[in-house]
Amino acid sequence: MKQQAITRPRRWLALGVLVLAVLLVAVDATVLGLATPFLSEDLQPSGTQLLWIGDAYSFVLAGLLVSMGSLGDRIGRKRILLIGATAFGAISVLNAYANSAELMIVARALLGVAGATLMPATLALIRNLFHDPRERSVAIGIWGAAASAGMAIGPIVGGVLLENFWWGSVFLINLPVMAVLVVVGAKLLPESRNPKPGPWDLASVVLSMVGMIGIVYAIKEFAAHGFDWIPLAAGVAGAIALYGFVRRQRRLPIPLLDLRLFRSRGFSSAVLADLLTILGLSGLIFFLSQYLQLVQGRRPIEAGLAELPAAIGAIVAGLLAGRVARRFSVRAVVAGGLAAIGLALAALTTISQDTGYPLLGAALLAVGAGAGFSFTVTADVILAAVPKEEAGAASAVSETAYELGAALGIAVLGSIVTGVYRDFTGPAGTPAAAHESLGGAVEAAAQLPPEAAAQLLDAARESFAHGVSIAAGVGAAVLLTTAVVAWFLLRGQQLSTSSTHEH
Repeated sequence: MKQQAITRPRRWLALGVLVLAVLLVAVDATVLGLATPFLSEDLQPSGTQLLWIGDAYSFVLAGLLVSMGSLGDRIGRKRILLIGATAFGAISVLNAYANSAELMIVARALLGVAGATLMPATLALIRNLFHDPRERSVAIGIWGAAASAGMAIGPIVGGVLLENFWWGSVFLINLPVMAVLVVVGAKLLPESRNPKPGPWDLASVVLSMVGMIGIVYAIKEFAAHGFDWIPLAAGVAGAIALYGFVRRQRRLPIPLLDLRLFRSRGFSSAVLADLLTILGLSGLIFFLSQYLQLVQGRRPIEAGLAELPAAIGAIVAGLLAGRVARRFSVRAVVAGGLAAIGLALAALTTISQDTGYPLLGAALLAVGAGAGFSFTVTADVILAAVPKEEAGAASAVSETAYELGAALGIAVLGSIVTGVYRDFTGPAGTPAAAHESLGGAVEAAAQLPPEAAAQLLDAARESFAHGVSIAAGVGAAVLLTTAVVAWFLLRGQQLSTSSTHEH
């Protein structure tokens, strides 16, 4: 099918609709961190269930992104975006009214299925809306800035809602935004798809999903509980499924994912940079909202506003990234962005119960700017490396790296925080629930005499801050190593400057 012609003003209006989808998915990823203390009090999840509530969305998203990106290339990216947006709104209601930890985990997983249709479709539609590389860089910069802004706006919007309503309200805000997206998107967005798509291979879909979820589950369980036969079996099954997926893609005449994309050094390096950046970042960001509220005693709205420098840094850097990469080089911008995040995380290794805001604010600003530069340029490199017919599948690979990194970050760094936290020594009579999570300790303290309660909270908060500082150190090591690797792997990589680079 030939892509519908779309005039220049409508192109930018259409981008506005796509930005709305990205903003919502990003808000949804971080708003949960702020709602966690309230959700803990209401649903009383164990420490492991709490991690699952944080991870389930990312796991399912990571498992389905390639399949949904490829489905969008086949049935139409506009169609899959509108179907996914409708489902995302409906499942948000289930999240809002979940009345047990188990139902909340299931609801988060279902939201991941709907979310998997949105992100690849938005980036693929940008690839098909903007043919001029400089215009496309600006569009990707706006798209990336929206994703980063959403991650930081989430806590502020969440803070306002949590001060006035119950925790489920943070999910219900999805409904009006999704309604606008579907109504306006149906009118403004052009349909685009691969003109020779081939069949959507269900066996490949199952293999990729089983492979991704099996491996991520195994890593998560090993990080949280040490060696066990069940996660080992899941990891082995996942590895076998991924091996089967790769073999099947090589044999199919029209594969679900064209593995030849990975022969491009720019494409592979950009994907790897995305994965490791988010791994180093996400576990820390997930726990920072809890640190600001439960350790430093800030109100939800204060905690949300405290994270604003990350959004400001990301928006400014995202909008400048394409221009700066053309002026200097792709590798200078990506490696520089990664190094900035790594140094900011290294500064956070000094975090304690009474760390002042100037250090936190400066670190968050550096993290936001570094992520804005790095992600915008890697997204541009990934999209420019593929024919526009395969934009959905390529975007999905980029998003898979992002989501896999997020899940692994929360699993590995989150497990470091949880593991360090559990070892604190509380006063006599400290219940076991206090060692499960910081929210549990705050609840347990309410049942103790004032002096014992103060001792328990002090020990628990100090231990949690210590866990965050160690996780920041691990994140810093990952990011600084990735910066060095990106400097070498992205050698000679450039953003195109003319529209002749269309395949």
